[in-house]
Amino acid sequence: MSVRVLPLEGLPEIRPGDDLAALIAVALREVGPQDGDVVAVTQKVVSKAEGRIVPDDGSARDAWVQRETVRVVARRGDLVIAETRHGFVCANAGVDTSNVEAGFLALLPEDPDASAESLRGELRDRLGVELGVVITDTFGRPWRHGVVNVAIGCAGMPAVVDLRGTKDHHGRELEATIVALADEVAAASGLVMDKDAMVPAAVIRGISADAPLGRARDLVRPREDDLFRESPLLSLSARRTIRSFGQGEVPRDVIEEAVRAACTAPAPHHTRPWLFAVLTSDAAKRTLLGAIAQAWREDLRRDATSETTIERRLAKSDAVLGAAPVLVVPFVRFAGSYPYTDEERSSAEREMFLLSGGAAIQNLLLAFHAQGYASCWISSTLFCQQETRAALGIGGEWHALGTVAAGRMPAGAAAPPRPPLDLGEVLREL
Repeated sequence: MSVRVLPLEGLPEIRPGDDLAALIAVALREVGPQDGDVVAVTQKVVSKAEGRIVPDDGSARDAWVQRETVRVVARRGDLVIAETRHGFVCANAGVDTSNVEAGFLALLPEDPDASAESLRGELRDRLGVELGVVITDTFGRPWRHGVVNVAIGCAGMPAVVDLRGTKDHHGRELEATIVALADEVAAASGLVMDKDAMVPAAVIRGISADAPLGRARDLVRPREDDLFRESPLLSLSARRTIRSFGQGEVPRDVIEEAVRAACTAPAPHHTRPWLFAVLTSDAAKRTLLGAIAQAWREDLRRDATSETTIERRLAKSDAVLGAAPVLVVPFVRFAGSYPYTDEERSSAEREMFLLSGGAAIQNLLLAFHAQGYASCWISSTLFCQQETRAALGIGGEWHALGTVAAGRMPAGAAAPPRPPLDLGEVLREL
């Protein structure tokens, strides 16, 4: 098998409303199009032809980046790595000024796969050959310098080729190999489409693959399989309190990783004063929730709370804790504290241990979030210490610090952006 990459030269500067297919067809006739050829076209000319060009007076770029962004993945200075509504993760949500007239910005096509399919159909009608079309854009890559062309639109060819279940040349079965064929085609086209060469399209000849036709959206990794979804800094503010959960259990290794993260919290006097009771069985959860409900009823009745209010509060708590696949009850103990005789110092010593428990809980919540799981903290067990210890068989030296409920993210859940923070209210510089 051999592959040839042929530049399509002579294309004029593309402007909004131009018939891109007609212009590419003229250039294709010069190289003699063949069935099975793949035409690679840069995103920029597709965006220009489709009118995805917007004016920029020097201040509009940030606003357009924000508008085109559905999720910020990482940020450093003026650079934003963002997810677009297409699912692409790229610099500045694909908003770009290269190869665009001064005073304008180029946006990604609304639907690059549809653009590729439309272009493919028009070229077939004009030339009478069956072609594939790939729309390319240059993306940076984690862990490697430089940019490379990738496919953001694809039609008439497989986007991915799944080789799992086939054998390598030693006869070993492949277990994880899925080839991003459309990206390979896009990268090859970049060899003849220099930024300053006025060559916005190329033909890749000799591609063959025994796989179903696909779309560039097939290349987008599903959220649940994404191990690098957020930068560490943004994951801190991206975590939300989520009180409803999707179907499915929380794997044991996810729970263990969360507890390991919790145990990295700062603690006084080089201690590790925490214990995490993990409840996964229905019986264990019912026992705890029953103890909490009984204690709450007694306390609220002593405060002359109406029965209606009591049941409403219990139902609200049970709706979260009872539905969660896993409950984690964090405890702290005060062993290792200094035996101060001064009451103020003794109180401060105890507060240090409680603060360390709060830090451990925050780490626990962040670790669930980092692994793609939903969680929330409920104060319940703080108000029924004896009942909680009895229900879980925990010794009297341990102090319960509420309950963390965790589970899979609910389907279609999208956390709204946090409201703007006025740092003047919380930050004081001295």
